[in-house]
Amino acid sequence: MEKEKDRERSMSRRQFIQTCGGIVAGVGMAGALGYAFHRSLTAPTGSTTSSFGGGAIAPSGSTALRSPYKLVSALHTPAAIDALEVGDNRMVVAAGGQVIVYDFTGKELQQFAVAGTVRDLALADGLLYVLHPQSVKVYRDGTWVRQWETCDSESDYCFMALSPEAVYVTDAARKNICQFTRDGELVRFIESPDGFIVPSYSFGIAFAGGTLYCSNPGRHRVESYQPDGTFIASFGKLGNDPGSFCGCCNPVHLTVTASGDLLTSEKGIPRISCYSPKGEYRTLLLDSPMLGGGNSAYDVKAFADRLVVAGKDKLMTFRYDAATADRTACAGCTQSCPLRAGINL
Repeated sequence: MEKEKDRERSMSRRQFIQTCGGIVAGVGMAGALGYAFHRSLTAPTGSTTSSFGGGAIAPSGSTALRSPYKLVSALHTPAAIDALEVGDNRMVVAAGGQVIVYDFTGKELQQFAVAGTVRDLALADGLLYVLHPQSVKVYRDGTWVRQWETCDSESDYCFMALSPEAVYVTDAARKNICQFTRDGELVRFIESPDGFIVPSYSFGIAFAGGTLYCSNPGRHRVESYQPDGTFIASFGKLGNDPGSFCGCCNPVHLTVTASGDLLTSEKGIPRISCYSPKGEYRTLLLDSPMLGGGNSAYDVKAFADRLVVAGKDKLMTFRYDAATADRTACAGCTQSCPLRAGINL
């Protein structure tokens, strides 16, 4: 019973920081917030969920987004979703102490229990990697295979990304990226040349095309690195308008499309945006009303010709609607993108 209470307290603390950090703090606070503040924050226990189509928060004076993406399916999970992964024609979520696997029709394929708080999930080579605050556990078909622990008792793991050879984990407390082999051997710590500012659990990461991308949330930017941790470049600026990152610490989630575009997901003003591999802003894909409102960031994955989005207790799939796309910002895009394969709704 006490372990379950600890788990609830840990989960709600993360939800509090993810939600409130984006709307109550500014750049000055982000720069001043340090390790002691990060470790001392607390929050009310419990989690909240709401039905699809609940109240939404949008920037003052904003107009309805004209997006080519349409909601084609949605399902409710047994509890609020803590993590999302998509691959092998499956959607995998961690919710309420369970890992649940669905196909794209929404049919449940598998469910198994996981102990402790889950921060992130990753699929590769038939294995499911489950990230906890201080460990990584690996499963095959729901059966435990191996695990490794953090080498620092004060670490607080946030998100992870896999390359063919490595596991990259962002540490929100130590403000660095830990690179491991697939078997869990520590390879190196990766530091930002300007220093990572991480006042909340917004330390997103993704790997694609030989490049590692991560958010530097307190600096309102996305940074890119070579697989060995060598810094490449960065982009991003503070602001509420599309093409900027708002609040104290954004973006939260990152994912890369098959064509190499980078998608970012923000909290405070929930929205999902598209950038070129060089960081050039393309367009806003999904805004707060389309996502379901609130203040927390929605996790997003690009898979084949669909966007899979998780938030609250809902798992949603969006697809590009060719019938209305000519009236959107995507119409003039020359990028060869599987997401634009097109359907007519």
